[in-house]
Amino acid sequence: MAAFTDFCENKLIDWFFRAQALGITGATAGAGSGPATLHYALFTATPSDAGGGTEVTGGSYARVAVTSSAANMAATNGATLTTNPSTGTTGTTSNNAAVTFPAPTANWGTITSFAVFDAATGGNMLIYGALSASKTVNNGDAAPSFPISAFTFQIDN
Repeated sequence: MAAFTDFCENKLIDWFFRAQALGITGATAGAGSGPATLHYALFTATPSDAGGGTEVTGGSYARVAVTSSAANMAATNGATLTTNPSTGTTGTTSNNAAVTFPAPTANWGTITSFAVFDAATGGNMLIYGALSASKTVNNGDAAPSFPISAFTFQIDN
């Protein structure tokens, strides 16, 4: 089995999550940039590589748009760098600001997992994962909010 180098992991994370140039020698000019915005979604049944799962619906639920930027996502060395490229060896990034969903106006059920999409509705699921602890969200609860570093993404390692 092959593995990405730390250099490649840093470049991919910076490109995908932090809106940095890919910066790999020989990369095709005009090949495009990473996604400008990622949309975080909550699920009551965990999806898989093939998709599926059960996304929350109704009761004021909406995916949360997070702009891909160095300000919004940490560098791979854990620093909250806003302009410099990643230099870490972890292949890991996380959110630099809380991700807050709308306040529920109906019961959403027990949230077990999340996913990241390329669109506010529909679109393509890009990433998914289980929450570290499930959370029941009911009508009248405070808006579900995930603090800094709650969403962690890792390439390889």
